[in-house]
Amino acid sequence: MAGRVDAASMHGELKAEILRGEHSPGAPFREVALAERFGVSRTPVREALGRLQQEGLLERGTRGLQVRSLDPEQLMQVYDLRILLEGQAAEEAAAARTEIDLARLEGLLARDRALQDPDNGTRLTTNVEFHEALWAATRNPVLRDLLDRLATHQVHAPTSTLTAPGRWEQSLDEHAALIGHVRERDGAAAREAMRAHMGTARQLRLEMLSRALG
Repeated sequence: MAGRVDAASMHGELKAEILRGEHSPGAPFREVALAERFGVSRTPVREALGRLQQEGLLERGTRGLQVRSLDPEQLMQVYDLRILLEGQAAEEAAAARTEIDLARLEGLLARDRALQDPDNGTRLTTNVEFHEALWAATRNPVLRDLLDRLATHQVHAPTSTLTAPGRWEQSLDEHAALIGHVRERDGAAAREAMRAHMGTARQLRLEMLSRALG
């Protein structure tokens, strides 16, 4: 990156890279190398890395901070919590959404349907954007914060469940159904559709973990 940056912008860029899966679990984040990359002293680098560690994206390894490694049991616990909270978010979005929220959700769905065989990182990023747009429609900042924190725990899985055969297309159809329920302000239907949507993702993740650990 050309030019100097502050700790906040550095934190934002590094967090985005981790969320996109650009750094594999266990990848080191060294102060000296990052200071050279961003053209800054080690002080703002240390501050940015500290924030990433607090958010659960980095952990202390034998040779310093590194991208957090996958904890299968914790990952499944995150799915269980997301099923509950995502369902609540869908229900609240159905009650609080505006026409602008609907336009945003429909625009994201149209964009995703137009993608031609997107790679793992793209599927992950675009899916997160859709869910974040739904969270925003709840007008509930506490719920949004909880979901955002939970979502960061799932970036440590090396491959998105959206890469499973047929899952990308199925997921987009489920997003379309969710939008329909939100449009009709049918909170109960939106909640159950989202819980089923996240439940399928949980089952796929469990199958992927079973293959990897078996």
